[in-house]
Amino acid sequence: MSQDVTTPPAAPVAERRPTTRTHHGETVTDDYEWLRDKESPEVVAHLEAENAHTDAQLAHLAGLRQRIFEEIKGRTLETDLSVPVRQGAHWYYARTVEGQQYPVHARAPIDASLGSDAPSAWVPPVLEPGVPVAGEQVLLDDNVEAEGHDFFSLGSFDVSADGRLLAYAVDVVGDERYTLRLRDLASGLDLPDTVPGTFPGAVFSPDGRYVFYPTVDDAWRPWRVWRHEVGTPSTQDVVVVEEPDERYWVGVGVSRSRRYVQIDLGSKVTSETWLIDADDPTGEPRVVWPRREGVEYSVEHAVVPGTWLGAGEGPQDVLLVLHNDGAENFELVVTGVPAPGDALRAEDATVVVPHDPATRLEGVDAFAGHLVLSYRREALSRVGVVDLATQTAPRPVGLPTPVRTGDTAAPGEPWHVHEVAFDEPLFTAGLGSNPEWEQPTVRVSCTSFVTPATVYDLRVGTDELTLLKRQPVLGGYDPADYVQRREWATAEDGTRVPVSLVWRRDAVGLDATGTGAEPAPLLLYGYGSYEISIDPGFSVSRLSLLDRGVVFAVAHVRGGGEMGRGWYDDGKMLAKRNSFTDFVAVGRHLVETGWTEPGRMVAMGGSAGGLLMGAVTNLAPDLFAGVVAQVPFVDALTSILDPSLPLTVVEWDEWGDPLHDPEVYRYMRGYTPYENVPDDASHYPRVLAVTSLNDTRVLYVEPAKWVARLRAAGAPALLKIEMNAGHGGVSGRYEGWREVAYEDAWVLDVLGLAGETSGEGDAAAESSGEADGAAETSGEGGAAAETP
Repeated sequence: MSQDVTTPPAAPVAERRPTTRTHHGETVTDDYEWLRDKESPEVVAHLEAENAHTDAQLAHLAGLRQRIFEEIKGRTLETDLSVPVRQGAHWYYARTVEGQQYPVHARAPIDASLGSDAPSAWVPPVLEPGVPVAGEQVLLDDNVEAEGHDFFSLGSFDVSADGRLLAYAVDVVGDERYTLRLRDLASGLDLPDTVPGTFPGAVFSPDGRYVFYPTVDDAWRPWRVWRHEVGTPSTQDVVVVEEPDERYWVGVGVSRSRRYVQIDLGSKVTSETWLIDADDPTGEPRVVWPRREGVEYSVEHAVVPGTWLGAGEGPQDVLLVLHNDGAENFELVVTGVPAPGDALRAEDATVVVPHDPATRLEGVDAFAGHLVLSYRREALSRVGVVDLATQTAPRPVGLPTPVRTGDTAAPGEPWHVHEVAFDEPLFTAGLGSNPEWEQPTVRVSCTSFVTPATVYDLRVGTDELTLLKRQPVLGGYDPADYVQRREWATAEDGTRVPVSLVWRRDAVGLDATGTGAEPAPLLLYGYGSYEISIDPGFSVSRLSLLDRGVVFAVAHVRGGGEMGRGWYDDGKMLAKRNSFTDFVAVGRHLVETGWTEPGRMVAMGGSAGGLLMGAVTNLAPDLFAGVVAQVPFVDALTSILDPSLPLTVVEWDEWGDPLHDPEVYRYMRGYTPYENVPDDASHYPRVLAVTSLNDTRVLYVEPAKWVARLRAAGAPALLKIEMNAGHGGVSGRYEGWREVAYEDAWVLDVLGLAGETSGEGDAAAESSGEADGAAETSGEGGAAAETP
C-alpha cells in the first residue's frame, strides 16, 4: 500500500556508529562522528532528510514567514544610495535597486569648479534614489557578477590611487576562497590578471604598479602575503611574508598617508607589524616591534611638527603605537620611525594616552591635521578627535571626562580630546569611511536600538556635526514609539553584567518600579567571545518582533569586549564558563524583575554564541522556552583537539590547547555542549539549529551531530542546513531577509505569538521599500556575531 503523500516525514534518526578517541587517559565514544564526511551520499541524504523534516514541522509558519518578509521589505527603501565618500578625484558610493539582490558600486567626478581644497569640495553631493547621477561610472555590479550562482560574496575591493584600476575578488561557493581580478576602469574590461584562492584584503601599492594580497593554508589560515605586478601572470607573484606559526594570521594594508605598505601578523594574544616604504614597494619589509608573547600592538603612521621630537621645525614622520605591554586596556605612544635594520625601542616612545582601567582604547586613525581615537567606556563605544593644530609637544593625555573643546593646549598641558557626543542613553559610535589624508572632516556614524544608522561629517576644530543621512525606515516608523534601557544583572560570583533592552512603548506596560507590569515574551541574545562587543544597533527586521509585543534583550556576558580587556579575559580559556553562567544570570534577572518568565523567553546566538546557546541549554534547560543556535560551535572539544581542521591551532589562544594540556582538556570536556547532552533531554526547550554545508569556520557536522544526539535523548530539536552557503549564511539581501523571517517566525511560534500581527506591519507592507545596508554604519565582527 502506498504511503499517503500528505504524511509528514518522520524525524530522521541518525544511525549510531561508535568511534572512539583517547586523550589524557580518557576514552570517549562518539556515535555520530560519521556525519563528518560531507562527500558521502549517505551523509548528504541524512542532511536532506533533516531539512525535509524541519520543513514539514514548520510548514504551518509559511504564511507568517511571508508576512514578516513583506514587513521587512515594506520598511526598507529598496532603491537607495550610500553617502558618497571622497577619494582622489571622485566620490565613491554604492546603490541598491529594487528587485536586485546585491549592491552596485559606482563613482562620480568631483565638481572641478569648487577647487580640490575648498571646504565645499569636501561636502558630499546629495544623491536621490532613482535619480541619475551626473557623470556616474559603474565600477562593479555585484548582480552581474553573481549571475548563474546560488551564492555570491565580494571580498577585496580596492581602487588604485590614480583611479585607473580596480582590484576585486569574489567567492561563488561560500568557502571564503576568492578569485582576484583587476579591471581597467577606463574601458570597464578585466585585465588578464587572475589570481585564484586569495583571502579578502587585497590592496594596490600607492604607485598602482603592484597588488598585495593574502592567501590561506590548508587550515584556511591567512598565512602568506604576496606581491603581484600588474600585467604579469600570477605564476610570477612573489611571497613577501610567510608566517609559519599556525597561531598567527596575516593581513596587508596601506597607511592613509600612502607612505607605507603595512603587513600585520597576529595571534589571539600577540602581534607584530612590518612596514614597506611606498617608494620601494619591492623592498624588504622591516619590523616595527619584534613580537613578544602576550604583547599586542597596532601601528599608525602620522606626521607631526619636528619640534615635538627635537628634529627641527619641519614635519616629522612618526608612528603611533597602540599596545598592551603593561597596560591591560592599552595605551598610545608616539615614536620616531625606526631606521632600516632597527626596531622600535620602548624607551624611545612617549606615552600620549596612558592606560585607563575604565577605558579600553581600541584604535587610532591619523590624518594630516588631526587624530581620531576609538575607545569604549561604560560598555559603550565612543569616538574622540585630537586637533593637532591646537596641541603642543606630546604629553600624557587622559580621555575626556568631561569633554573639553575649543581652546589651545598650553605648554605642559595634556592634549585635548574632543569626544563626539550623542544624546542617547545607549548608542554605538564609530568611524565611517575616511580614506583621504588631507580631509578636513571626519566621517562618523551612530546608531542605537531605536535610532536607525546615521552618518555625519564632523568639522575638525569645532563641535559642528553635519547630518548626511539617516537610514530611511518606511511605514511610519517613529523612534518615540520604542524604549531602550540598560540594566545590570548579578552573576553567581557577584560580577555585575550589563543587559540592554528595547521594546515597543505601547506593547509592554511598566509598573511603578519601571519594569514590566506583567511578564512579556522576550528574546535574549548573546555572544561572549573574541572580545567582540554586541553594541546597540538598529534593525529593521527586529521591528516585526517588537511590534508583536516581544522585548529584545542582549546579555553582554564576559568573553565579549563591552567592559574592556579584563571582561574578555574573564570569559576565555579556563574562565570560559563565566560566559555561560553570566547568560543564565541575566535570564534569571529578567524573570526575577518581572520582565518575562521561563515559558516566554527564547535564547539566541550564533557561531561562538552558538556554543553559548548549547552550554546554557545544558545548564538551565528550564529557563528557556526555545533556543535558536545559528552556525553553532557546539562540538568544540572535538574540533579543538584536531589540528588538521580549519583554524584549530589559531583557536588555542582563545579556548586553550586540550590536545597537549590535560587541565584544558578536562575543563572543555566539562562544558562542550555536544558531549554534555544528558541521556534524558526530554525536558529540554525547543531547539532550532541553523547551519551551512560549506561553512569553513564552524563545520556543518557540529550542529548535525548535536541535533542527532539531542533527538536521541528526547529533546525537540530541528536542524535547518543551507546546502549552498558559508558561515554567514545565504547571500543576497532578499534571501537574507527570508532567512531572518524564518527564524523570527519560529521564535514567535515558541512564544505563542504565531497568530499575532505586527502593529505597524500592514502599513509597512503597503509601502514600497529597501536598502538596510545603504546607510553607512560601524560594525564589528562577522555575520554570526550580528544581533537580529
